[in-house]
Amino acid sequence: MRKSLSSVLIAAVVLFAAASTVLLLRYRETTRDFARLKATHEEVQSRYSQTLEAIASIQDSLNAISLGDTNVAVRTGDLQTEQGLNGPSGQEALDRIAVLRASIARSKQRIRQLEASLRLSGNRIAGLEKLVANLKQSVAEKEQAVAELTSRVENLSNQVAGLENTVQENQQTLREREQTIEDKRRENATIYYVVGSKDALTKVGAVVATGGVLGMGKTLQASPAVKDSALTPLDTDQSSIVPIGSAKARVISSQPASSYQLTPGLDGKMELHITDAKQFRQVKTLVIMTA
Repeated sequence: MRKSLSSVLIAAVVLFAAASTVLLLRYRETTRDFARLKATHEEVQSRYSQTLEAIASIQDSLNAISLGDTNVAVRTGDLQTEQGLNGPSGQEALDRIAVLRASIARSKQRIRQLEASLRLSGNRIAGLEKLVANLKQSVAEKEQAVAELTSRVENLSNQVAGLENTVQENQQTLREREQTIEDKRRENATIYYVVGSKDALTKVGAVVATGGVLGMGKTLQASPAVKDSALTPLDTDQSSIVPIGSAKARVISSQPASSYQLTPGLDGKMELHITDAKQFRQVKTLVIMTA
């Protein structure tokens, strides 16, 4: 009887030990599975957080892309502003556009990297996919805006180039007109004079003797055949004094007597002072004979 009871107890102990071993093994396996599950969860959570941070960073970069600084307007009548499009201001606009394009290109590259990371990690979360899609849409909108801005700048630059050509042509026409007016003014204001003794004036054809009888009583008159090389031009709008260089002189040509005065200068030599230029230059050639 005792032997049977001992056998039963031994069998029970063996069964209990076996059950304990199985339970211990299952407990250890469950612990390892929980640890792996926890690590996986933490990794997924970390990747999710990193993905959100990347999306936020990209969105911030896109929000920082401002097109307002590159707006360029041509105002009628503001030539300096218009010319700026082909000068430093125009180059600044083009440089700004280049910076915007580079920023958009970097955002597109980061979005591609983010999509690749999501595919590799298996994070096919609808919320994340929607955020990435929104980023791509935002990039596309920025690209379209930059393209339109580039077109505007190019069109305005072409308009300014045309305006500059027109302005240059107008300025050239204005200069030619001003030169024509100046030439006409100088022509009207300029007289030509010759000063010299009777013999010197006769030699250059500035005077001729007329009238008299048998060579007596002839008078000297200004001749229209005076040599050009003997004449000196004087712009009467710029100067009203003709230096004579002699203590005695008289006017042979037919300028109105009321339009000038013969007066001695500081050195005692005579000078002709034009008092009425309009009347005086009605006769273009002035002939002065010295004693």
